[in-house]
Amino acid sequence: MTSCIGTGLYPTLAAIRQQRSGLAPCSFETVDLPTYVGEVRGVDTVLLGQDLAAFDCRNNRLAQLGLEQDGFAEAVKTAVSKYGPDRVGVFMGTSTSGILQTELAYRRRDPVTGALPDDFVYAKTQNTFSVADFTRTYFSLSGPAVAISSACSSSAKVFGSARRMIEAGLIDAAIVGGVDSLCLTTLYGFNSLGLLSQQACRPYDTQRDGISIGEAAAFALLERLPESVDENAVLLLGIGESSDAYHMSSPHPEGLGAKMAIEEALKMAGLDAADIDYINLHGTATQTNDAAESKAISAVFGSDTPCSSTKGATGHTLGAAGGIEAVICALALQNNLLPGGLNTHEVDPELGVNYLLENKEQPISYVLSNSFGFGGTNCSLIFGRATG
Repeated sequence: MTSCIGTGLYPTLAAIRQQRSGLAPCSFETVDLPTYVGEVRGVDTVLLGQDLAAFDCRNNRLAQLGLEQDGFAEAVKTAVSKYGPDRVGVFMGTSTSGILQTELAYRRRDPVTGALPDDFVYAKTQNTFSVADFTRTYFSLSGPAVAISSACSSSAKVFGSARRMIEAGLIDAAIVGGVDSLCLTTLYGFNSLGLLSQQACRPYDTQRDGISIGEAAAFALLERLPESVDENAVLLLGIGESSDAYHMSSPHPEGLGAKMAIEEALKMAGLDAADIDYINLHGTATQTNDAAESKAISAVFGSDTPCSSTKGATGHTLGAAGGIEAVICALALQNNLLPGGLNTHEVDPELGVNYLLENKEQPISYVLSNSFGFGGTNCSLIFGRATG
């Protein structure tokens, strides 16, 4: 995981332990908006290999920065040598992909014809499939490669697609994750919807007033469950997906689709609501999203299960949100650490949940991660500790 709170797992865990946010007043590119963002420093200095030059854009540079952390690339290469390059799939979630590259290209249009510059390669940059194609090419894979773009649930839903393909016997392992990078379209677009906060976002707060946009890259390697499991391994136990089809951008006000996704994940995992030790909320810090999610949480879990949103630390990373929050849940399991939500000063009592403002250390066996996107595309994931 690479985000504004850290490049790699150890810096990320340190930031969580220190309850340190990576959000800062926006100074990205030419953006002139009074808002906070979660920008990953150093992305512009990342150099892609010569064989990957056609993929050059901020999104794929961020992807490469993420792939090169924590020994992940070596783990993938080990899986490829074990299963073969055609038996390892790639499932990537993204929202805006490399649209910044298109924005930059439009500034260099021919003043007479309006033609875009010759060095602009849409298929390898802005195209939604770009980051999946980049990842497959980076590892010289020949198995299935899929891009999912379901707004903010994108890189949660990839876990379901990969698991189904493994269970169908089409592949033996899968790279899953999500990458989304900052661009002008996203920032000005959410501003036009009136959804940007002018300060660091405050999930579940009485005074919450909008999101803070971030960027991030997250990757995980899924494999079939072996006979012997390392005690530090994290298991993907349950996946729940649903679609509200209620509104283009607003969730169902009663959280019905979210509730269905949570219940489906619990059913697949063979768990009861009381078994979940921590919930990583979608928690965007808008009035309607937090209210709708809280109704789903209350309906399934009541008001006791500890929960928080980590978007106060990372910002809302859109298509990468499900992936980075899955990694945070894995870190929580491995370190028996429940992350406290940042920037929230007074939890809204109307929401009726056990929202953590401070970190809490306790034994953890099962965690739930929620990701809900525009159009009501919902996904809930349940992860558990391996018992050896």
